[in-house]
Amino acid sequence: MAEAQSRVAQLPASLAAARAERQAAESRQPAPATDDQLLRRLRSGQIEALEQLYDRYSTLVYSVALRVLHDQGLAEDMTQEVFLRLWRRPRMYDPSRGRFVSWLMSVTRNRAIDEQRRRARRLREEGGDSEVVQAVPSTDRLDDPSAVAALSDERAAVRAAVEQLPPTQRRVIELAYFAGMTQAEIAEATSTPIGTVKTRVRLAMRKLREALQQARPQPLSEVSRSRP
Repeated sequence: MAEAQSRVAQLPASLAAARAERQAAESRQPAPATDDQLLRRLRSGQIEALEQLYDRYSTLVYSVALRVLHDQGLAEDMTQEVFLRLWRRPRMYDPSRGRFVSWLMSVTRNRAIDEQRRRARRLREEGGDSEVVQAVPSTDRLDDPSAVAALSDERAAVRAAVEQLPPTQRRVIELAYFAGMTQAEIAEATSTPIGTVKTRVRLAMRKLREALQQARPQPLSEVSRSRP
């Protein structure tokens, strides 16, 4: 009995020692690699870097593809294709054009739209009538070179303004603007309450509006009136 009581008395000390040992082990674990670090490893041919990027962003890539393609199987194939393309051409990401996650979402969305257009074109050639054809984004605006230039300038201005946002606001805007996700989808993808997402979007849009108004050149009539 005395021996059992002695063991019980020592139990709290043993638990404290185990907890301290566990915390020390956790503190010795390296911090997760950043996207830039993983991309450098990817360029040197380290498949583990691709695996970590896949674990980090595959759910998001799938969500973006699914929103465009409206088909789980096609979205899964598109997710695999995007990461396979990244493995084969790791230098196609240009850091000067923005953050990696923004670029990855843009690539996913563009490739998904291309796939949707190919499917629609094939259906048209076969004389099919499907919702897929109607769902393909119109390219009429892109037939006009001046419209292309204006659209490019607009996107560049938006990207520059987005980079100035706080990280939490920047994330939701990237998902909404570059990935085309709804607020509910953003909440699910980021494990954030929908109310918080709405607040961040509202604050971010207000700041973006102010930044874009300041960056937008004045009309000639206003410039003339402002001159002494």
